[in-house]
Amino acid sequence: MKRALITGVTGQDGLYLSELLLSKGYEVYGLIRGQNNPKIDLVRRIVPGVKLVTGDLTDLSSLLRALNVARPDEVYNLGAISFVAYSWENAHLTADVTGKGVLNILEAIRLYAGEDADKVRFYQASSSEMFGKVQDVPQRESTLLWPRSPYGVAKVFGHYMTINYRESYGMHASSGILFNHESPRRGPEFVTRKVSQAVARIKLGLQDDITLGNLDAKRDWGFAGDYVDAMWRMLQQDEADDYVVATGETHSIRELLDVAFRHVGIDDWEPLVKQDPRFMRPAEVDLLIGDPSKAADKLGWKPKVGFEQLVTMMVDHDLAEQRATTGL
Repeated sequence: MKRALITGVTGQDGLYLSELLLSKGYEVYGLIRGQNNPKIDLVRRIVPGVKLVTGDLTDLSSLLRALNVARPDEVYNLGAISFVAYSWENAHLTADVTGKGVLNILEAIRLYAGEDADKVRFYQASSSEMFGKVQDVPQRESTLLWPRSPYGVAKVFGHYMTINYRESYGMHASSGILFNHESPRRGPEFVTRKVSQAVARIKLGLQDDITLGNLDAKRDWGFAGDYVDAMWRMLQQDEADDYVVATGETHSIRELLDVAFRHVGIDDWEPLVKQDPRFMRPAEVDLLIGDPSKAADKLGWKPKVGFEQLVTMMVDHDLAEQRATTGL
């Protein structure tokens, strides 16, 4: 039985990855920061088979303790302060967790593994936000990184540190440069879930409108449940490497609104959507679209859930959730 340790187990990716690994017969450990973490109950409800261990990406000694408890064959580092807008408000904390946290977990694995550097296979959750002011369309593994947020800068640090540990110590350390991936488990602060929740509430008469920022920003959106399969495939390869994981399609926030509102029978959404400069990024990333051909060729991976199916899935979930909550 393989053993895996997942940081960021409480997030959407951590939950989907836990389900995938448990279905493959893994013994799965999830790193939880603090005994009173409010999301512990969520993990226990959705993936009760996961064993929880305490640890903190900013504390190397706690990571070593977690490794000694879990004794993993594979480590998936999904933990981060991942809301891009928040990274401008607290750049130092973002750097410590999202950036230096990668160094801490890599160093902990190196110390734990000793001379057998590749006995623990490592996955780093890199991000399309690293491309920022994009230099190629579409973006691929060789595209110059030009991050446009403290979050993106921190992810670049973690990405290159992963490559450095692979090249310096022979670690089996891979990075997945994942483009935007969403699901009904996405946090409500992210624009896709903010839209799906608002559309459900507007349809049910619980909300009058929604306020957003830049409606013309374009993203390559996929389904988180598909993307965790790519993570697992990376760690099954003989050689570690870096892979773009994306759909190869781009859609604007306006298109997101079109699909979501149309699904509940509202064709003209413009009177229901307001814009506020507070939701505009100081430095916007206008167009992200990934080239996943390497992942297709080497991993045999391709996305299964398309854009419209993803958006309608999220709206349906939020309709059901709002009805259950309000009794409508």
